[in-house]
Amino acid sequence: MNPTPLWTAPLLVLLLSGCVPRIELAAPSAPITINMNVKIEHEIHIKVDKDVETMLKNNSDLF
Repeated sequence: MNPTPLWTAPLLVLLLSGCVPRIELAAPSAPITINMNVKIEHEIHIKVDKDVETMLKNNSDLF
């Protein structure tokens, strides 16, 4: 059985230390801008019975 030389342990540590992944978080240099062009259209259709329509005409102070 061959004894391992003393320089193999430091060499192994040196080789394994080069494989450590590096993670870096950095803020962007320019601010983040969000451009939102939104167009909202709506239509309201109300169908009313003739009885309700006449009641609204007669009692116009309800609304």
